[in-house]
Amino acid sequence: MTLVLLSALQQVLAAAPLLTYPLLVAQAAGASPQTTASFISLTLLATGAATLLQCHRLGPVGSGFLCWPSATVLYLVPSLAAAKIGGLSLVLGMTLVAALIQVALAPLMRRLRPLFPPEIAGIVVLLVGITSGAMGVRMIASAGPLPGAAIPPIAAALLALAVMTALNVWGRGALHIGCVLVGAAAGMLASVRFGMAGEAVPPVAVPVQATLFAWPDTSHLGWSFHAALLVPYAVSALAAAIKTSGSIVILQSACDPRWVRADMRSVSGGVLADGLGTMLSAGIGGLGLNTSSSAAGLAAATGMHSRRIASAIALMCLLLGLSPALGLLLMRIPEGVLGAALVFSAAYMIVNGVQIVTSRLLDTRRTFVIGLGVLAGLSVELAPAMIEALPPAARSMFGTPLVFGTLVALGMNLIFRIGATRVGRLRVEPDTRDTAQIDAWIHALGAAWGARRDVIERVAFGVAQAVEVLCDDAGTSGPIDVSASFDEFNVRVRMSWQGPPLEFPEQRPSADEIIASEDGTRRLAGFLLRRIADRVSCAERAGRSTLTLRFDH
Repeated sequence: MTLVLLSALQQVLAAAPLLTYPLLVAQAAGASPQTTASFISLTLLATGAATLLQCHRLGPVGSGFLCWPSATVLYLVPSLAAAKIGGLSLVLGMTLVAALIQVALAPLMRRLRPLFPPEIAGIVVLLVGITSGAMGVRMIASAGPLPGAAIPPIAAALLALAVMTALNVWGRGALHIGCVLVGAAAGMLASVRFGMAGEAVPPVAVPVQATLFAWPDTSHLGWSFHAALLVPYAVSALAAAIKTSGSIVILQSACDPRWVRADMRSVSGGVLADGLGTMLSAGIGGLGLNTSSSAAGLAAATGMHSRRIASAIALMCLLLGLSPALGLLLMRIPEGVLGAALVFSAAYMIVNGVQIVTSRLLDTRRTFVIGLGVLAGLSVELAPAMIEALPPAARSMFGTPLVFGTLVALGMNLIFRIGATRVGRLRVEPDTRDTAQIDAWIHALGAAWGARRDVIERVAFGVAQAVEVLCDDAGTSGPIDVSASFDEFNVRVRMSWQGPPLEFPEQRPSADEIIASEDGTRRLAGFLLRRIADRVSCAERAGRSTLTLRFDH
């Protein structure tokens, strides 16, 4: 139980910087200090309820993984625009529209999978990691200088990051699991030593009466709509669905060492829960939510994935939402220390994004999808003047690295699907067969499809084995026609020849059977093909046989 509470506490600590998002939106709307505090508290209350919805499956709702939601940068830019145009009521109304869009997308995630291949999910995770890491670096850099202490503020943040990293690499037991919490404590102690504690307190949070428990004010509750903001909020909803998918994939791979593909039922349930959580937040008067990639990265880093942690996180969020005093205490953590926690979790997200992208074979088309998508996202950080020069509506759409990079990658992916090879054909002459040529053909198709490396290796081995036995031991006359196709879920290979069909025994032929029988080698090859492919069949018609090999993807 101690480890559960420890893990939950550092998860909440790592997400504390995200509380600045509702703060900034409330400030843009010109809200009073009391309304601003209530806006933050209501976002926390919705976060607690949405955490339970996301991490504990309830029918089709929820992923079952520790990817709990929090305030998100995805809704920050459109919400800032909405706050300036129509105040918090417009923010709540448009966030509600975005939530409905995401809920509508949830049951379609499996059907949309070909349009959102893993490299897109990898780009999303990678850009989230880069964005979070850049935010953390800025928070560390802005921690100083202070009068009489030009270096110590940054030094305290770097000390926190060093302790987190060292304990995660060399620590054992509770020290490994609680590396972020211990590192934050070390940074806090250093901050107190250098007289910096409390420098990160948002000025709007100080005037609020620090009572132990109080129900948030809901006088700002109301919903309005503006057609000009529909596109940026719809883009944010789409990006939220993709980011949620990426977070769930991170935890699926972290929890299952034999993981090979995304469980789309879990992904759809997670996207649905994420949309419902945002709907709940907008309904009670809070900011839009999205699964926290930093939380997923932290869970993957520490190895703590238990859903009991989600219950503890939900309880803490509910207490913080109802307690201005506890919330104010959390906000008094020095900004540099919070930035160190963001940098720590961002490192795992960046690596996970790279792993997801490189899990597929890549051809020239996918190289440009990935490269241009990442560069587009980075351009928002590297050339902010370019974004500022855009009209307000376009600025809302392209104002964040994640949204802009995702849109560019999706657009390039759709364009490059035009004319992409979906079916490949090859004719093999038994007398002049070239195994290297067949292997190169299969791998070139796999790269054009963006198929998983391990699956294509199985396909290449299976086709090579089939060609060998058909040419040497199956009494084949004439060429062998090979075709291969891919639909994102399966790789299907068909081989057609003039001659008798192959057999696929369930039991491996014994050595005596292989030596004594004329078709022993062929039956052994059939047994091996049965083991290599996920499904195999062979039919004969008018003296021509057709072998079908199916490989799950």
